[in-house]
Amino acid sequence: MMEPHIIQLPKLLDPRGNLSFIEENHHIPFKIERTYWIYDVPGGETRGGHAYKTLQEMVVALSGSFDVVLHDGREERRFHLNRSYYGLYVPSMYWRSMENFSTNSVALVLANEVYDEKQYIRDFEAFKLAKQ
Repeated sequence: MMEPHIIQLPKLLDPRGNLSFIEENHHIPFKIERTYWIYDVPGGETRGGHAYKTLQEMVVALSGSFDVVLHDGREERRFHLNRSYYGLYVPSMYWRSMENFSTNSVALVLANEVYDEKQYIRDFEAFKLAKQ
């Protein structure tokens, strides 16, 4: 199984403004089935707080910054995202939360599956048991 890691995306520099992009099965190891974004997060709020059984994601800070906190059932890892040309690959079966959102931050999330409530594990103790 792949581990969570930062993927540097292409960055085309131009005096008129830079451009970055993501291509499925090229920059990320899956076909994109769903795209969503998180924005207008009030100060001090946390998003996430769940794991997915099989769903994989790529998280990009399109604007501003935030932390993605991942737990594999034994240890926690924290990734600070603050550049629109870095994406965080998050495999399935990692407990995830997002916190420390800066003002006007926008988190883009690309997923390999459509929304399905049955994908979610919303209890951390149940998640740890499933990881054994």
